Amino acid sequence: MWQVHDVRDIWDLVVVGGGPAGSAAALRAKQLRPRARVLLLDKADFPRDKACGDGIAAHGGDELALLGVPDLIADYRPTDRLSVISPGGARVLATVARPNRVVPREVFDARLVDAARARGVEVRRHRVRAIAARKDHVVVDDRLATRTLVAADGANSTVRRLAGIPAGPERHTAIAVRGYADVPVDDDVQFIAMQQEGWPAYAWSFPIGDGTANIGFGMLLPSLRATGLPGRQVLHGRLAELLPDLPARRLKAHHLPLSPGRPKPGTGRVLLAGDAAGLVNPLTGEGIYYALLSGRLAGEAAVEAVGDPLGAYRRTLRGALGAHLLTTDVLARAAQSPRFIDAAIDVAARRGEVFDLLVEVGLGAGTVPLPLALAVVGRWLRGGPPASAGVRRRG
Repeated sequence: MWQVHDVRDIWDLVVVGGGPAGSAAALRAKQLRPRARVLLLDKADFPRDKACGDGIAAHGGDELALLGVPDLIADYRPTDRLSVISPGGARVLATVARPNRVVPREVFDARLVDAARARGVEVRRHRVRAIAARKDHVVVDDRLATRTLVAADGANSTVRRLAGIPAGPERHTAIAVRGYADVPVDDDVQFIAMQQEGWPAYAWSFPIGDGTANIGFGMLLPSLRATGLPGRQVLHGRLAELLPDLPARRLKAHHLPLSPGRPKPGTGRVLLAGDAAGLVNPLTGEGIYYALLSGRLAGEAAVEAVGDPLGAYRRTLRGALGAHLLTTDVLARAAQSPRFIDAAIDVAARRGEVFDLLVEVGLGAGTVPLPLALAVVGRWLRGGPPASAGVRRRG
């Protein structure tokens, strides 16, 4: 076994995965400790495509500002209108409190990696195959040593598996197919159409602002398996059914490890961030904000709590997302009933504060105040067809 004989051979932080979580960890570490030795590893060269909805909520923009790159995606058009159709036909079209942006991951991830490189992070193309824990460091592939290792290598994280941390159960896993379609250049409405068949399931169209939109369809993996049909047939077919006027190209499937409410943040000196930690919103499938946030906190812990990075990371992650993740877990259980979602969308169409709250819970770190929860539950218990069969506008 390779041994470290000189402290100069040890990196302060090695990050595996150059997506939003990994780049955020590397950026934050160098932001706080400019002289820290930080290495970013990824099995691919950048730019590279990544299957995703490409939506970056305002909360993600907040994280970019904290990382010192506030204008990273400022050249992409902000979008402030959101239209949602519930499984039973309840509709809402409203203006969000803060606009979102849609940036292809091929662009977004490459810009993040370039920003990390510009800050002094060393970036290498490398596929990790082995890790070994030591008392005060981790050895990677018998030739790299680091005081902290951040696993940000996605839903099928190799580092997580090598560290002995099991993946989330299949019941907390979704699968989606993503493509791109032509839309009018002035299309500025993010659209979500939920499907009652195989619920929870929905299609989306997120215009980028250049005459194209990211479109896709997602559902729970157990529901897909229950159809007994080939996954491609189900996913592609339902996308075409729900968005018949948007023929898709560049279709690509990906798994989403949905948060179970209490994600495991790591083990020893290995910290999990982003999808590798199962940090995907179980209500919406949103993961970029969680990735940027968890990556930032992991990078902070690596350079500011060298003696116990995992303990520091666990505390700050719980402080930032603990109550929110418990909220989404409870709501995801309630949302197994499509009538609950019908009620939530119906109330949101009538009350602007409920719409804003749904956006905060679905795209940020919001929780649900009791009075608003009771309003939705009351509508749910009353039942009947959605009152908001037409589009309701707010703002």
